[in-house]
Amino acid sequence: MIALSTGSLYTYGTARTARFAADAGFDGLEIMVDQRWDTRDPAYLSRMARDVSLPILAIHAPSRGGSAPWGDEVERVRGAVTLAQAVGARTVIVHPPVRYRWISVRRVPFLNASFLTPFRQRSPYLRWIETDLAAYQAAAGVTIAVENMPRHQVAGSWSVNLFELGRVRDLLEVPAVALDTTHLGTWDVDLLAASEALGDRIAHVHLSDYDGTQHCLPGDGRLPLGPFLQRLSRREFGGVITVELVPEALGAGNDRVVAERLARAREFCRQNFRATGP
Repeated sequence: MIALSTGSLYTYGTARTARFAADAGFDGLEIMVDQRWDTRDPAYLSRMARDVSLPILAIHAPSRGGSAPWGDEVERVRGAVTLAQAVGARTVIVHPPVRYRWISVRRVPFLNASFLTPFRQRSPYLRWIETDLAAYQAAAGVTIAVENMPRHQVAGSWSVNLFELGRVRDLLEVPAVALDTTHLGTWDVDLLAASEALGDRIAHVHLSDYDGTQHCLPGDGRLPLGPFLQRLSRREFGGVITVELVPEALGAGNDRVVAERLARAREFCRQNFRATGP
């Protein structure tokens, strides 16, 4: 099943994005939940899915932020699972815990300035993932897939990993993984080797390319997305492959361009997932 993430055109609104997905021939939707009601009202989302004749295949839990709904990180997972159950989605994608907390140091003597100081903290969310996630997932009847996260560049060439469980080797400890291809690209990790290492732990895929900019159209970057999809096909991958882009990559603002690029992304997935090769 090839889905489109509504986050790909979040500036358009959920219903308008769903219509573009249907017209481009996608098999379903991944709903990116945020503070807007049209991303998290189950009655509205179910009606919208019926209107465009596309099922909701996955729910992406809201990311960290002051405007995110449903409280702390664990409650966001639970809220996303409840929403998935209500709309018939089989997968929930969650971000891993943030590695650092930040303290603001204000009114520094003689400087009249403020600074943010990081410190490492083992969060309750990380402990919940390690001790409770597997049992909660089994009881919920919904796959909860932890997403690998990108490397963040700071001051040009210096980089930092802001998330626990953000790298491939860390994800070997969780039962289900949402493999994001562009996030792997930021680490200069071999996509094919990573997919082999994770194996059957890959329950969901976020597909986009990377050329120094994240979430490019498939085929517009340097990642081996075609061979990756072919390997998934040979392995009889049964999860959802979600095309997750950004409005800029789709030419948002010009509906004709958006429609053409979505159709191109969908055809790229269709051709490569079926073309298994030797």
